[in-house]
Amino acid sequence: MTLLESARLLVPRLIERGPRADSDRRIPNETIAEMKAAGLFRALQPKRWGGLELDLQTFYDTLITLAEGDMSTAWVYGVLGIAPWVVALLDDRAAADVWSEDSSTLVGLSLAPAGDVTPVEGGVRISGRWRYASGSAHCDWAFLGAIVRPEGAQAGRPRAGWTILLVPKSDYRIDDTWYTFGLKGTGSNDIVVTDAFVPHHRMRRMEENLSCTGPGQAVNPAPLYRIPFGQVFGGGVAYGPIGGLRGMLDEFLAYAQQRVRSGARTMVTDPDAQLVAGEAENAIDELTAIAHRNVANLTAYAERGAVPPDDERLKYKFQMANVSERCRALGARMLQAAGASGIATQYRFGRTFADLTSARQHITNQHEMHGRHWGAHLFGETIPPDLMQ
Repeated sequence: MTLLESARLLVPRLIERGPRADSDRRIPNETIAEMKAAGLFRALQPKRWGGLELDLQTFYDTLITLAEGDMSTAWVYGVLGIAPWVVALLDDRAAADVWSEDSSTLVGLSLAPAGDVTPVEGGVRISGRWRYASGSAHCDWAFLGAIVRPEGAQAGRPRAGWTILLVPKSDYRIDDTWYTFGLKGTGSNDIVVTDAFVPHHRMRRMEENLSCTGPGQAVNPAPLYRIPFGQVFGGGVAYGPIGGLRGMLDEFLAYAQQRVRSGARTMVTDPDAQLVAGEAENAIDELTAIAHRNVANLTAYAERGAVPPDDERLKYKFQMANVSERCRALGARMLQAAGASGIATQYRFGRTFADLTSARQHITNQHEMHGRHWGAHLFGETIPPDLMQ
């Protein structure tokens, strides 16, 4: 059975468990167990460490499929499923730390720079609080972002020295802080570290990702591990709304068949409902096609041993951010067309719209910001390397 087929079989159960995930503010353990059993988290893990080492588009299509059932589950998959790819970029000793005893061990991510860092012999010591660690309750390790200032760091570049640090669960605690109106089930709580040591082999500077080379690529030479970091991670939190919109549209089409309006007419004859259904179907097709094209182009660069040019990186990041912008707007119009009955909790319209809106808030999905970066580049402005991931 393919990964996509396994994900498709999970969708009805994700729909059923969605309200419980929201009320518990975390993905149910049985869902994570089923995803593990199906091998979903092994998609981007190196074969030499028990993974499937599949192509990036298969991973994204799996994520989009899961989002048809529950966007919180897809969001967690987009984070935890990409973490094995990140492990593969580090010195191979890091992979041994994580997977030598159990190749199914999960790793979380909270990459925005935070905390205090003190360089010491052999590595650094860190303390601090990292927010938005989605799915962290199911993980035994976490990647945390911090600023590790290199000598001669340029003034005016606040993220110079941005580094990701791999930390075991024994070195941190999870604070229950995730109270939101959307993506409730992601369990994106805070990770708190008090004076933990991180050796050099569990560190990677983000600027190293610009060249798509490093110690990890030396032992994991597949083109998959030579695609730019920001493009891979960005898709993990950008493409779920395509599936969320698909799930919302499928329910909208079924709902319209039995919804009777004034004059004893069913909703299927409502011009506004017809228009938004057509536009949503078209957007799903368009956004998926663009995602497939962009991933194919990125993979082709990696296969040639080339690094994608700045123009394409910035355009692709804007197009990723555009996904949640488009899906949220169409979700709002569907919810409006559903009328008063559509707000009932027996339907998923309200939950899905809240999830789409919440996904739009992530920095990767900030449509205006990424549009400005790309537009500034088109006008000939120099874009800082920090934004070129």
